[in-house]
Amino acid sequence: MKIGARSSPLSRAQVEEIKREFEVDFEVVWVETVGDRDRTTSLRGLEKTDFFTRELDFMLLNGQIDAAVHSAKDLPDPMPKGLKIALITEGVDPRDSLVIKNEPVELVATSSQRREDAVKILFPNCRFVDIRGTIGERLEKDVDGVVIAEAALIRLKLTHLKRIFLPGSTTPMQGKLAIVCRENENIISWFRSKAFCSPLSSHSY
Repeated sequence: MKIGARSSPLSRAQVEEIKREFEVDFEVVWVETVGDRDRTTSLRGLEKTDFFTRELDFMLLNGQIDAAVHSAKDLPDPMPKGLKIALITEGVDPRDSLVIKNEPVELVATSSQRREDAVKILFPNCRFVDIRGTIGERLEKDVDGVVIAEAALIRLKLTHLKRIFLPGSTTPMQGKLAIVCRENENIISWFRSKAFCSPLSSHSY
């Protein structure tokens, strides 16, 4: 079985999570998507697009890989014709965290209006800047705080960082992983049969 996934450190940790929880090994094809290469376009307004899945979707449809592992929140809606979500995992903590680098917190990095609004509840007078890059690159930014999904901090073993949880709702499916396959293929049934034996998985489509 050949699985495709983004090449970022977080994506690599997510693939290892799938391997561990499903007790299966497979060949992995690491892919840099347009969302990884483009470090300037703001993520505002790009939810439910294929910004982080486009190349993997293409490889699936062309038979270059058998399945792809994604952060479930990054999936496009609707899904590309010919592809199907095999399952979505139970996931880990879905909350957003504000990693505090300096105090007082006056400048916070995030590319989400929803996250900005949540930060303002705690720090009404702070200012904001957009941010892109891997989790490690974001944490190196010269700001007082960076908003990071708690799930990413857990998977990258960064929960030692000083942080506070943000109030309010989070992005749907945050913290969950998705396995995407071509429609009408036996591999979908295989993943779903494995799901019944694993506490990781919850939903299939």
